[in-house]
This record gives sequence, structure tokens and C-alpha cells, in this order.
Amino acid sequence: MTHQNAATPHDGRDDEQPEVRVQALSPDATLPAYAHPGDAGADLCAAEDVELAPFERAVIPTGLAIALPAGHVGLIHPRSGLSSKHGITVVNAPGTIDAGYRGEIRIPLINLDPHTTHQIRRGDRVAQLLIQKVETARFAPVTALDDAQLDATSRGTGGFGSTGGFAPAP
Repeated sequence: MTHQNAATPHDGRDDEQPEVRVQALSPDATLPAYAHPGDAGADLCAAEDVELAPFERAVIPTGLAIALPAGHVGLIHPRSGLSSKHGITVVNAPGTIDAGYRGEIRIPLINLDPHTTHQIRRGDRVAQLLIQKVETARFAPVTALDDAQLDATSRGTGGFGSTGGFAPAP
């Protein structure tokens, strides 16, 4: 298992950091690592070479499986440099890793550059993993969302640009 130049495990964060157990599914898999102390996302690396043609999608293996503690979720986010410089992003951003999932972390990427094929090499940082606490909800059926069972809001059912902010088309 490869270790990146990672921030030290105790980097000024809360001493109650959740422990995430990591299993390398291939001998040269790279452990998730924070690039800088205090970073929110730990880098995830490709476990094999992949070529992404313009507008092509591919699921990139990491060679890793993790065990998240109960009450936590792993969120897969795009890397800003990869997306802004090369048009490579996570298809379902953010991707969700539930606490009960024990399979390989695989990252669905897409090349949105209309002209350039992008080469991903084994060991390239391709996404970021954020670990967050989550709450689950109890869903309660009601007959209407605007009746006395719920507080009415000024927004109501407005969505998809209902608050404006866009100039009219010329």
C-alpha cells in the first residue's frame, strides 16, 4: 500500500476524529491522504491507467475499501484542478459511500473537454473523499405540506430559478 506525502494524523483537528479503516485491495493502492493540515477532502488515487476521450465516462477503481463508522458518510467530490484545467469531473458529484458499504471505492469520471483525450495514470489523484457525520430522518406522511401540520414558508413550491438573479436573454 502506498502512502502519499500526507498531513500528519494530528493536524490541529478535534481529537475525536472518526477512525476509518482502509483495506488495500491491490498491493500498490494508495491510501487516502490529506494534502495539507486542515483540508476537508482526502485525495483518492486511480489504481489503474484509464484513457478518457472527450465526453467519455469511465469508472475508476481506487483499489481501496473502507469501513466508515456508523453515523458517517463518505462523499466523493471532484478535484478542482482536474475539473478546471482538464474538464474531468465526478459524474454523480458528490458520490455517496454509506457506512455499511464494504466494496471497492470506484469513481465515475467524465471528460467534459470537447477536444482533448485525458490520460489518467495509476497513482494520479482523481477525486476527494470527505467524511461527514449524518443524521437519518423519520419520514411522516401528511395530507398536504401547506396545511396546519407544517409551517407555511414564503418560498412555498418555488424552485429552479424562482428567486431570479438572471438577466433576461437578449
